[in-house]
Amino acid sequence: MKNQITTFLTFQENNAEEAMNFYTELFGNSRITEIKRYGKGGPAKEGTVMMGRFELNGKPFICSDSYVKHEWTFTPAVSLFVECETDDELENLFDKLAENGKVYMALDNYGFSRRFGWVGDKFGVTWQLNLQ
Repeated sequence: MKNQITTFLTFQENNAEEAMNFYTELFGNSRITEIKRYGKGGPAKEGTVMMGRFELNGKPFICSDSYVKHEWTFTPAVSLFVECETDDELENLFDKLAENGKVYMALDNYGFSRRFGWVGDKFGVTWQLNLQ
């Protein structure tokens, strides 16, 4: 049996599909591979994402719209780390992810990287962006 570890994102505002679309448009080599939706009379709002599968730069992700309101949401303690090849790529990703989100560390040289930034996007998912 092949063990695969996949990042799973739980959205609590019925915006999993919006997030998948945003992320797959932002990153190259990305696509939505499957969406299973809640049906009529189910436990969640009809049409919301029961399970969505997508790839970001070829890496698998899974997400869902949780109909249970949890006491938690995304935390900056767990983030997605992105190695960027150029300044333009880094700045573009940083700007788009930071829009309507939160900047934790502005783009700068922090000693451990010549250019690094950390943002929480409009969905609450956090991203560390690093220039290789």
